[in-house]
Amino acid sequence: MKRVGVIGASGYTGLELMRIIFSHQKLEVSMLTARKYVTERVSKLYPSLTGFFDFDFKEYKSELIAESCDAVFLALPHGESMKVAKELLDYGIKIVDLSADFRFHDANEYEKFYGMKHVCPEIAESAVYGLTEIMRREIESASIIANPGCYPTASLVGLYPLAKNDLISGTVVIDAKSGVSGAGRKLSLDTHYPQVSDSICPYSVFFHRHQPEIERQLVSYSSGSAGDVVFVPHLTPMNRGILCTMYVPLKTAMRFDDVFSLYQQNYSNEKFIKLLERGVYPSTKNVQGTNNVHISFEVKNGGNELIVMSAVDNLMKGGAGQAVQNMNLMLGLKEEEGLMFPGLFP
Repeated sequence: MKRVGVIGASGYTGLELMRIIFSHQKLEVSMLTARKYVTERVSKLYPSLTGFFDFDFKEYKSELIAESCDAVFLALPHGESMKVAKELLDYGIKIVDLSADFRFHDANEYEKFYGMKHVCPEIAESAVYGLTEIMRREIESASIIANPGCYPTASLVGLYPLAKNDLISGTVVIDAKSGVSGAGRKLSLDTHYPQVSDSICPYSVFFHRHQPEIERQLVSYSSGSAGDVVFVPHLTPMNRGILCTMYVPLKTAMRFDDVFSLYQQNYSNEKFIKLLERGVYPSTKNVQGTNNVHISFEVKNGGNELIVMSAVDNLMKGGAGQAVQNMNLMLGLKEEEGLMFPGLFP
């Protein structure tokens, strides 16, 4: 068994990590920290864990983590992970970071989009962007993984085969919708029940931090020929889920069968990417509680424009599930260990 810690375990992704790891055959939780809830019983904060994690949150101390953990998940707010990453790496502990602190190799870009000074730019330069199906070989030998955001995961998995084959001719428009859990546990007026119930609204148009994350990765996949994105996120009145509808201008007209064949070439052996039959469209309900990505597409305008649709659970493939998938690879385990289960329905 590999011993893992969850640093910042009191949030929704921390809860999801605990839920996954409890049934994992090769990982065991050896440390849970939560600054606000030190000495408080885990099951008091999350009664759903009663009988599964009946022990207390601990205070973060790097030397104790080094003694008890082979690897850690950092489920901390943006700006906090970078404060602890170096000392944990110096102890030889492998890290999967769920914040945005290491998603940009160029620390100047991070500072531009997140408005704070990066304290360890040298680690950001070496961190591997953990979109597992695309970066598998790099992840296997990495010491620190930058777990992608939920919106970028749904978007990039849907666009990767097109970018890789240099088929995108111009601006990609991404219409994205997210459940409220994507905002985390912290209370705010924007996620207050009367605000979100029976309503849907766009937010952070042109200024969402995930847009540059998507653009930078698309550029890397396409050798610089793709990357112009209009990204419009929406908040929807559901607990979890991401649905992206992407409008893609193509350099070469393609038939539906050509597109399907292209995606099969890239994803036919992937355990968590499911290509849906023509006319069957992704639904957040059908990926709820899973590490799966559902993808479908339609061709329009004589084959010159493609509509790509993808759905993920933002707390799973868009967060904790992908983090475990990455950790499995880093620790030499089967990539799918602990993650092979169907969705919750209805």
